[in-house]
Amino acid sequence: MTTKMTANGVSTTTTPGTEQYEVFYTGYRTRRKKHYQYDYRHTNGELFSCVAGTLKECRQRRDEWLNKK
Repeated sequence: MTTKMTANGVSTTTTPGTEQYEVFYTGYRTRRKKHYQYDYRHTNGELFSCVAGTLKECRQRRDEWLNKK
């Protein structure tokens, strides 16, 4: 069973300090592009969410967000 990242438009990433991600594609045939939808629930309960081309890029953005806190 696969857990969806959202239920009725609300993130299911509820446990502090956890991350979830899903892969989706845009475009058609040769123009298809892979994207990652990424959610991270901070230990203070705040949610960070982004979309990027790689999981590494998502995590880099999360780390930048954490460093600003």
